[in-house]
Amino acid sequence: MAVWGLATAAIAILVIAAVATGAFAASPVAAAPSDLNAVFTNLRNWLIGLLATLATLMLTIGGLRYLVAGGDPGEVQKAKAALKAAAFGYALAVLAPLFVSILKRVVG
Repeated sequence: MAVWGLATAAIAILVIAAVATGAFAASPVAAAPSDLNAVFTNLRNWLIGLLATLATLMLTIGGLRYLVAGGDPGEVQKAKAALKAAAFGYALAVLAPLFVSILKRVVG
């Protein structure tokens, strides 16, 4: 029962933080980009945001699993796997500008 309470509290904190920062605020429709460089810049920013968000989610899940594992080796292994996935996600987020620049060179 404590696990569900802890998970609910973590989700509530994340939602409150998102609402406080205006993450759910309605934004006006953006105009179409004028050139290909703007498209690649938007792609890079979107990719970094998505990867960082997913990595943070995996970090949170891994941390919660590690906290509630209670010494169970199977749960500790699952927590470590989630933490490794988070590290991999953050690494991809850091390398996203490189991927986009390579794509920019390939496309033209």
